[in-house]
Amino acid sequence: MRAYLLLFAVAGSVTYLLTVVAREIALRLGAVAKVRDRDVHDEPIPYMGGVAMLGGLAAAYLVARQLPFLAKSQFVLHDAGVVLAAGALICVVGILDDVLELDALTKLGGQLLATAVLIYFNVQYIFFTKADGSQFVLDPAQSALLTGFVVVATINAVNFVDGLDGLAAGVVCIGAVAFFVFCYSLTRINGVDRATTAALLSVALAGACVGFLVHNWNPARLFMGDSGSMLLGLVLSASAVSLSGQFSADQLSTGAYGTHANLLPTLLPIFLPITILIVPIADLVLAVVRRTRAGRSPFAPDKLHLHHRLLEIGHSQRIAVLIMWAWAALIAFGSVLASLYDGPWLWSALGVGLLVTTALTFGLPKLKSSNTA
Repeated sequence: MRAYLLLFAVAGSVTYLLTVVAREIALRLGAVAKVRDRDVHDEPIPYMGGVAMLGGLAAAYLVARQLPFLAKSQFVLHDAGVVLAAGALICVVGILDDVLELDALTKLGGQLLATAVLIYFNVQYIFFTKADGSQFVLDPAQSALLTGFVVVATINAVNFVDGLDGLAAGVVCIGAVAFFVFCYSLTRINGVDRATTAALLSVALAGACVGFLVHNWNPARLFMGDSGSMLLGLVLSASAVSLSGQFSADQLSTGAYGTHANLLPTLLPIFLPITILIVPIADLVLAVVRRTRAGRSPFAPDKLHLHHRLLEIGHSQRIAVLIMWAWAALIAFGSVLASLYDGPWLWSALGVGLLVTTALTFGLPKLKSSNTA
C-alpha cells in the first residue's frame, strides 16, 4: 500500500506543478476557451490541463519502475507503459483540438488510433471466467471490438461530462479511487500478488486528478480541454481492461466472507468503467438521443446536459459539481462494495446513501428558495 500511496503523491504533486506550465503554454498557443452561449464561465480560460496530467502520470510511471514491489512484475510495467504511450497519443490529438478545433470525425479517428495501440500491444480483454470455473476466451476480433467499444465509450463519456469547473476531474478521480479499492481488495482478499497494472494506473490517475483539481476548482484557472478529458477516459478504461485475464478462477474464487461475491469479479473489468461513469454515460446517451431526435448531429453541442439542468433548478456551480460527485461516488463505490461483499449492512448503507443524495439533489434548491422568500 505504501508504494501506491507514494505513486499517488508523485502524480498529484507533479501535476500540480506542471499545471502552471501548461497554462502558460496554452496562453502562448492561443488554446483558450472562449465564452459561448452554452458555457457557464464568463471569461476566456486557457486549456491544456491534459499536458500537466500526462506529466504527472509519466512521473508516477518512472517512480514505479524504481520500486522493487512493482519492478519485479515486468508485465505490469510493460502494460502501464503501453497505456502511457496511448495516452500521450490521445493527448496530442486533444492538444490539436484545443488549438485548431478539430472536427468530430477527426477526433474519433484519433481515439481509435490510440485504442489500436492498446490492442496491438495486447492491452485488451483476453478471457473471462464463467460461473462454473471454465474460461471463455475471446478471439482476436471479439477482443478488439469489445476493447475498442469500452475505451472509446469511456473517452467520450468523460468528454461529455466536462462542462463545469472540477466536474470531470472529480468524477474520474472518484472512479479511479473506487477501482483502485476494488483491485487492491480483490488481491488482498484472495491472497494474490498486489502488484497489478490496474492498481498502478488507477492510483496514479487519481493523484493526477487531485493535483489538477487544485487549479480547476471553481473559479478555474485552467481547463483540461480535450487533451485532458480524452486522456482521463483512456487511462481509466485501460486500467480496467488491463485487469482482464490476469487472474484465473481459482485465484479469485471468494469474496470477503469466503463465498462468491454477488458479481463475478472476473467480469467486472467490463462493467466497472460503465458503472463508475454511469452519470456521464447517461448524459452521453441522453444527449445523442436528444440531438438525433431533433435532426441534429449527435456531436452538436447544446446546453441541456445534466449539469446544466442542475443549474437550472437552482444549484450553484460548486453545489452542482458536488452533487454529481456524490452520485458518481454512490454508484462507483456501491458497485465495488457489492462485488466484494454481501450482507444486509451493505444494502442498508447503499439505500441510505441513495436517499441522502436524492434529497440533496432536489431538496437543496427548495430549501434555498424558502430561505430567501
